[in-house]
Amino acid sequence: MELRQLEYFVAVAEEKNFTRAAARLHIVQSAVSATVKALERELGTLLLDRNSKRVLLTDAGAALLPRARATLDAARDAADAVAEVRGGLRGTLRVGTMTSVRLIDLPALLGEFHRRHPGVLLQTTAAPSGSQGLVDALLERRLDLAFVSLPGPRPPGLALIDLTSSVLDLVVPAGHPLAARDGVRIAELAGLDFVDSPVGYGNRAVVDRAFAVASVPRRVAVEITDIATGVDFVRNGLGVALLPRFVLADAPGVVTLTVEDADLRWPLSLAAPADRSPGAAARAMVALAHEFLS
Repeated sequence: MELRQLEYFVAVAEEKNFTRAAARLHIVQSAVSATVKALERELGTLLLDRNSKRVLLTDAGAALLPRARATLDAARDAADAVAEVRGGLRGTLRVGTMTSVRLIDLPALLGEFHRRHPGVLLQTTAAPSGSQGLVDALLERRLDLAFVSLPGPRPPGLALIDLTSSVLDLVVPAGHPLAARDGVRIAELAGLDFVDSPVGYGNRAVVDRAFAVASVPRRVAVEITDIATGVDFVRNGLGVALLPRFVLADAPGVVTLTVEDADLRWPLSLAAPADRSPGAAARAMVALAHEFLS
């Protein structure tokens, strides 16, 4: 049994598709299929149930998968140890990000990581479906780390490293009836049209949770994927919004109010799969993120 066979098997098991596994491994599909078949012949049993729509694990495949992952992790850790002794990290680090991550200077962070660890190939992916999409990618092993916002109970299967947070404030147009005030209670926001991110985004989850706790109904009239544009939608009279303070500096044509009786803290964390130990490159990224925010 070879590490390459286990790597290909794990990729197919996680992607549930030979074509996607081949793309992930940067090889042709026929090579993936042949290698997995060779592993099945060696073990004397089918590991995958192949059909026209998706690939599923057999009982034998399900038994092998966690042990295959552990073997690959051990091999990675051994290679990391040798690389560190030789003076530098090696390998690939797959990092997921939200479409708007301004709580931390992500380009500067990734640039510094590249300068310190030029032997690591950084692959970054932005999830248009928000933090929930990144969680799914982590649990499916398509990412090693992800910058996420996950308010409330922590999802099973993930390890979260808290980094920082921002408070969401109410933003209204300058001529709005609430514009003359400094603060507002959440019950007073019932019946207003809101500009917000789609379901699955961390800031949307913070707001939805706060309104649910207060038993206050809310109507989202406009959904946006770039939180930085929220001020523009509010300024043009398309609704009010709850936005993080870092996008509100020197914003003309709008007024910012504090919501006095709601928990509107928007957290930023680094997430990783809980059932596998992070590699040296992932640990280096976590340490650098803490360094940037210290």
